[in-house]
Amino acid sequence: MTMKDVLDELAAAHRKMGSATLPAGAAYTMELRRRYDAHIDDVWDAITSPERLSRWMKPVTGDLRLGGAFELEGGEHGEILRCEPPRLLRVSWMFGPEADEWPGTSEVEVRLSPGPAGDTEFELVHAAAVGEPMFPTYGPGAGGVGWDLHLLTLAGFLVDSDVLDHAEFRVSPAGSEFIRRSAAAWGEAHLAGGGEPDRVAAAVEATTAFYLPAG
Repeated sequence: MTMKDVLDELAAAHRKMGSATLPAGAAYTMELRRRYDAHIDDVWDAITSPERLSRWMKPVTGDLRLGGAFELEGGEHGEILRCEPPRLLRVSWMFGPEADEWPGTSEVEVRLSPGPAGDTEFELVHAAAVGEPMFPTYGPGAGGVGWDLHLLTLAGFLVDSDVLDHAEFRVSPAGSEFIRRSAAAWGEAHLAGGGEPDRVAAAVEATTAFYLPAG
């Protein structure tokens, strides 16, 4: 992808930090909304078919039915809480060494709706318990930048089945700029959600350094 391509894709998404309630209590949300130039059935298949999901996101295993459990390569795992083809998918989303000690602290919901020209309106909401250790340091960018990268990959995959190599992309000039601007965009969402300017600035800096470590 060219610099213009990735920055156009970054600008195509609307980001918001909000709030929600999970079984574990109060939570913050990372919300992403954008349009894909693909039919709703194609987008639904891309986010639920194990073979296709494994290509643009991560390999997935498990019982991929309502009530079933899944695990992604890398450790993320959970249960399928709602599945209403082709419009709504909600899963619990656990990750990290303490995931099993804090059941229900994170959920991801994807909502699809058909657009007027055969396209698809895509909305992703990731709700995480406020007490999650990463939030004070990184803010919504902790997960938000990762979702931006995945949705960028999904955009190319829906067009021509092209798959973005995240490791290579991060060290490219376009990839580095995408990550910096993504972290800054989540900082703006954090400010709009009531974050204190000094803490937001520190969180943006920490998020950028996490995704683009020096050296």
